[in-house]
Amino acid sequence: MKNIYLDNAATTPILPEVIDTIYQHMISVYGNPSSTHQIGRKAKSLVETARKNIAKYFNATASEIVFTAGGSEADNLIIKNAVTNLGVTTIISSKIEHHAVLHTIENLEKNFEIDVKWVDLDKNGNIDYQHLEKLLKQDNSRKLVSLMYVNNEIGNLLDVKKVCDLCVENKALFHSDAVQAVGHFKFDVRETPIDFFVASAHKFHGPKGVGFAYIKKGFGIFPILHGGEQERGARAGTENVHSILGMEKALEIAYTNLESETEYIQSLKSYFIQKLKENFEEIDFNGLSENETKSSYIILNVRFPKEYAMLLFNLDLKGIAVSGGSACQSGSNKGSHVLNTILIEEEAKKTSVRFSFSKFITKEDLDYVITVLKRLIV
Repeated sequence: MKNIYLDNAATTPILPEVIDTIYQHMISVYGNPSSTHQIGRKAKSLVETARKNIAKYFNATASEIVFTAGGSEADNLIIKNAVTNLGVTTIISSKIEHHAVLHTIENLEKNFEIDVKWVDLDKNGNIDYQHLEKLLKQDNSRKLVSLMYVNNEIGNLLDVKKVCDLCVENKALFHSDAVQAVGHFKFDVRETPIDFFVASAHKFHGPKGVGFAYIKKGFGIFPILHGGEQERGARAGTENVHSILGMEKALEIAYTNLESETEYIQSLKSYFIQKLKENFEEIDFNGLSENETKSSYIILNVRFPKEYAMLLFNLDLKGIAVSGGSACQSGSNKGSHVLNTILIEEEAKKTSVRFSFSKFITKEDLDYVITVLKRLIV
């Protein structure tokens, strides 16, 4: 049976070169970076070199990169600090953010005297930038805007530059969950002066359990984990040395090959859209995922004409791995909070499938998926 992995927005296969980097350093670099002897200093040196190398891809400085256990921890670190440390009393976000953002905001709202305001969205899940500006100008409170760079379910791209400009103009802080963007899109924190963003290595063919927060120079960050002074006091806990080095390698490969891989994966997505339209009537695409310039080239969210309760299960039986929404909420029977927000009830009840692509997929793989779908969609 074929195995076709089309759930790369959930996680990506680790590259062989990354596995080799991790393996070699697990053997040779076993010291604790906090130790003062030469074995510890060697580990510390490699971690700091990785920090510097990762920072350069975003035109950031090494001191602006804080290593974490992934995107969710990094989101928590930044958003909680905004309220408890940086004087934020109003948070502006959208109802289609990742739960790492939404649930953190909900927790803060319960425990602190803050106002939470939700920016309006159109039927495709696009931010209403005029409404965002209105919310920013509503009062003089210290504000944090938290909007994701690429939506993990429908692939919509945020106009990060526009949001940055609005935040600078209105003296607000800007945080973006960029987990679906880092390693897939270039961005420069000097040209687009974002205050905070987060990344997770397993979204760009790196290891799970490691990521980082970008925190613009000048913001003092208090830890949410206590017990040590690692990461310049921002995060307690011995650094995950081999995973950090694996993340560094994965990011190097991602940005070295970015143009060719973007072109190839976009061609796969365009081919799949064409084949879907040729073979199925009345299908639709959620958000802007069909649009080549306004969505991630990795994500395509397809809405079928009715409910097919067993579609994901039956695709899995045929060796095709896809998602009905965010894999981060697997096991939930509530459906996608993103689709439930932007679609009318009748449309939200229809079966939607997120296909997310990588460089390891071929057009022949997609032909097989179409063949299987034709048998299942009746």
